[in-house]
Amino acid sequence: MAEAIERRSFLKMSAALAVGAATGGFACVEIASAAPIEVPTVDRLSMRVLIDSAHDQFLKPSTVQGVQHQPPGSGRGADYRQVLHNQWGLSLFLESQRADEARTILLDFGYSPDALLNNIGILKVDPTKVDALIVSHGHHDHYGGLGGFLAKYRDALAPDLKLYAGGEDNFCHRVSPSGVQGQFTDFGQLDRRELTAQKVATVLCETPTVVAGHAFTTGQIKRRSVERILPNTFVERGIKDGLGCDASHYSPAELQGKIIPDEHVHEHATCFNIRGKGLVVISSCGHVGIVNSVRQAQEVSGVEKVHAIVGGFHLGPAPKDYLQQVVAEVGKLKPDVIIPMHCSGLNFALEAQAQLPENVIVPTTGSRLIFSA
Repeated sequence: MAEAIERRSFLKMSAALAVGAATGGFACVEIASAAPIEVPTVDRLSMRVLIDSAHDQFLKPSTVQGVQHQPPGSGRGADYRQVLHNQWGLSLFLESQRADEARTILLDFGYSPDALLNNIGILKVDPTKVDALIVSHGHHDHYGGLGGFLAKYRDALAPDLKLYAGGEDNFCHRVSPSGVQGQFTDFGQLDRRELTAQKVATVLCETPTVVAGHAFTTGQIKRRSVERILPNTFVERGIKDGLGCDASHYSPAELQGKIIPDEHVHEHATCFNIRGKGLVVISSCGHVGIVNSVRQAQEVSGVEKVHAIVGGFHLGPAPKDYLQQVVAEVGKLKPDVIIPMHCSGLNFALEAQAQLPENVIVPTTGSRLIFSA
């Protein structure tokens, strides 16, 4: 598998050029620099959970290891008939502060635009403040709301708005097992043509990249822990009518158009370095492993201290013995807090609370988490 991933990385520039040709131009694609990054430090990070799978109006405010959790309350809008929408997906509204300098990043967009736009209104966040967009990986439950968000707010956003994607793999067509051997159901694909139409430049971040001067991404995540990719989607590579992903540097099976298990080659994590506290590592789904993701963040930043591990860890389908092993490995990273969301699974939350009872926060849709120096 390592050889296949290396082969994919070898011609990443040719992938961008091929895509440019297929879409009729190069304005929509940039390649992040391979030079080492200078990791920024911020004084404060506020994380509003715009979309997750549940809402709990009875949660009480809490502070765990210095991290504040402000619960969502009733989740109702001005009209009592409007309420927060929960769905299988994730979207996080990230507001950071360094001295007098503020930045806002929207990380992932949930499964549907209806839920995202509804929750933006009820939670009263200001989408026009967004300085950058990040998509964690190419699953519909993480990019599904993007088109609707841009349709409503693009004119109010910066003209040079960019979407930071882990790499070309984000644009591949994905399918899900149907339960019948050899048959699949469609799971869509992120459409770069819509991004081009909305004048949103895509930055392919196979290497670590600073975003909006406050955050950084891990780049491609090395697989070096006990973790393995649990069954999820399958992927089909190739471009047709400008839709899809470049397949010129993939394996023979992929070049033959075969549908293969998804290795999430270009999933990346979004990170902040909080002054005096350490790293906040946000793994939206963690298919390639949450421990791998954190270690990658440590390596590229040079910061060993882990303040918080946040997001989806894709351990809901994990067998009990494997789950216990991974939670033990997470504990060895010595995070101040662990904040499971989305696909982490109730089983993960319970096991984390059992092994690390002083370090777990379980938020829901509408929660706000505050990390500060």
